[in-house]
Amino acid sequence: MCAAVYVLSTVMGYVLTSALLLKCPTLLHRRKREPFLSRHISHRGGAGENLENTMAAFKHAVGLGTDMLELDCHMTKDEQVVVSHDANLERSTGISAYISDVAYADLPPYLCKLGVTFQRECVCEGGEDKRIPLLRDVFEAFPKTPVNIDIKVNNDTLIKKVSELVVKYDREHITVWGNSSNQIVQKCYKENPRIPVLFSMRRVLMLVGLFYTGLLPFVPLKEQFLEIPMPSIVTKDPDKMTRSQHVITWLADTLLMRRALFNHLTARGIQVYVWVLNDEKDFKRAFDLGATGVMTDFPTKLRDFMEKNVIFLDVLYNFS
Repeated sequence: MCAAVYVLSTVMGYVLTSALLLKCPTLLHRRKREPFLSRHISHRGGAGENLENTMAAFKHAVGLGTDMLELDCHMTKDEQVVVSHDANLERSTGISAYISDVAYADLPPYLCKLGVTFQRECVCEGGEDKRIPLLRDVFEAFPKTPVNIDIKVNNDTLIKKVSELVVKYDREHITVWGNSSNQIVQKCYKENPRIPVLFSMRRVLMLVGLFYTGLLPFVPLKEQFLEIPMPSIVTKDPDKMTRSQHVITWLADTLLMRRALFNHLTARGIQVYVWVLNDEKDFKRAFDLGATGVMTDFPTKLRDFMEKNVIFLDVLYNFS
């Protein structure tokens, strides 16, 4: 009887302590400093309104007032850091070649039309700017705009060169980098721990496990940005999904899209970005759940939504 009472009291003590620290994490952890706040994030510069990852896209997004540019980096044969999503150029240029095998001066231009990855049956037709830019072009053009860098390949030289550019342009305080690969994120952090890193996929899974076991409030986190998809957006093409895929998507959405989780992280100074959302109902859901920011292919649509809902967003942010 005494043993049962002891076990029960221990469990209750753990549950109550976990619940308290989940709500008030600064009792145990010092809140991370937030050098900037990003609510409006332009995915690949706004791939639904301009050709992705071009200077025209970035200029358009910054002109609209975006808080952050999201982009992808690779390295050319002559070790130039370029802004491009795919390792192979075929989808974007029509030329089947790897960026790493081509010198920068020989890179082909983008095609006139590119499909928008996260918008069903949508094609973006670009203007005159079809050049693959250098990362330094972006840094020079937008010295005060935060940039979210996806290091697309596990390459030590690429990571080192990106870090050197960030330092050269004095952007350590307004840059975040990483990848879904835990190995890449670890290398980024080791190369330059002053540049904030994203949660890798492995660390996201760990985060969810810690949250549901009540251990999250007790665990220190080095990352400053959680960047996750909204699983429900996959169901925008339900006819192509099997029943098991529907179940997995529903389960992932239920486990990941949790206001209590988002609130806990933001209370610790960790920003939460949800991607890639292109509809108003998805914008609203993400902000309702306490997300810090939304990443979109349509920066104009997100700006209009935010302008219409400015009071709603201010209340949500102040509450969380």
